[in-house]
Amino acid sequence: MSNIIAIVGRPNVGKSTFFNRMIKRREAIVDPTSGVTRDRHYSKCDWNGKTFTLIDTGGYIENSDDVFQKEIDKQVNIAIGEADAIIFMVDVNDGLTGMDLNLSKLIRKSKKSIFLVVNKVDNSKKIKIIGEFYELGFDPIYPLSSINGSGTGELLDDLVSSLEEKKIENETQIPNFAVVGRPNAGKSSYINCLIGEERNIVTEKAGTTRDSIYSRYNLFGFDFNLVDTAGIRRKSKVKENIEFYSVIRSIRAIEYSDVCLLIVDATRGFDGQVQNIFWLAHRNQKGIVILVNKWDLIDKEKKSTKDFEKLINKKISPFEDVPIIFISSLNKQRVFRSIEKAVEVYKNRKKRISTKELNNYMLPIIEKHPPPSSKGKHIKIKFCTQLPTFHPQFIFFCNLPQYLKDPYKRFLENKLREKFDFSGSPIQIFFRKK
Repeated sequence: MSNIIAIVGRPNVGKSTFFNRMIKRREAIVDPTSGVTRDRHYSKCDWNGKTFTLIDTGGYIENSDDVFQKEIDKQVNIAIGEADAIIFMVDVNDGLTGMDLNLSKLIRKSKKSIFLVVNKVDNSKKIKIIGEFYELGFDPIYPLSSINGSGTGELLDDLVSSLEEKKIENETQIPNFAVVGRPNAGKSSYINCLIGEERNIVTEKAGTTRDSIYSRYNLFGFDFNLVDTAGIRRKSKVKENIEFYSVIRSIRAIEYSDVCLLIVDATRGFDGQVQNIFWLAHRNQKGIVILVNKWDLIDKEKKSTKDFEKLINKKISPFEDVPIIFISSLNKQRVFRSIEKAVEVYKNRKKRISTKELNNYMLPIIEKHPPPSSKGKHIKIKFCTQLPTFHPQFIFFCNLPQYLKDPYKRFLENKLREKFDFSGSPIQIFFRKK
């Protein structure tokens, strides 16, 4: 389970620019106008083999009369409380301000690891004037430039070294199955149906479940934890502070899990937000089972399971090897079948293929369908093996790994799936020089 790092600071100090650089894509809006960031952005980051979740917060202004600013400040406080470490960002061009001093007092109360970052230090002259920020009481000070990336390496080295490795607090090490989806898709009803009691509160109001609720399932030869999570909505739709807190907990539950049971409301379809949740689980390399709930409410003459499956597979392409089961929590249709499939996916995710068996199968295929030549150079794959990791990872040794492209990687993945059952489990393939 990864740690959570929150970026805080007053408006327009460069938090979103730094966030975009860390996640290597432009997800947060960047504009010279202060107060552009209102919604929280969160994404996974990796540095020197350690992963963590980074949260970009809105600019903090104390005692503002602006209605939006009041909500932003509440969200900043929640992010500070939930984070394992805090990046406190200030602007070298503006110098030390009263708002910086007030915010430093706030975050110091959290007793979290705090890293003071002086941003926009893009030349040697500006390095000489950062001394005034020692008044904030944090040492060391990290001068950097979010735009060109200078100085970020030292910050991240110290940041990841300060993070504690989070371990699953589970003595028996039984698998965790996270039930995820958007609000009011039927997650709590599904769990109540499985365990045979009203364990979780169910109402017609979206957002009833606030925290991640763990239920032990030990029936019919199965033994695992079912985790009911809060519904994950589009970030711009998250208005309440409690809901923001719940979304963070849901993301952590996904990271904590072995298999994600993605509940889809059949009446709403496989929309953009459901796709976002799917890819969130996929990026975390979790096993996935898609459960289309409320199928009893669908007019079967207008929609068939094949049409719905075709639609889903199109939207999750190229990762199409995912079990799709049509259920009704209300009528208990195929509910227990979904659990059987989830257990299968869990086993697939842990599957190990011997090196001998793997090479005997893959090398003749590669010989028959070799990688395409690149820049007049012929690529030869000589050997492959599975890495000893918690999810399926394969490494192929070749003479020119830099010329191998994603289409050939997908070709190898499809061949692996044809022979070995990895249904529901993402596969990672790496090429290394030999």
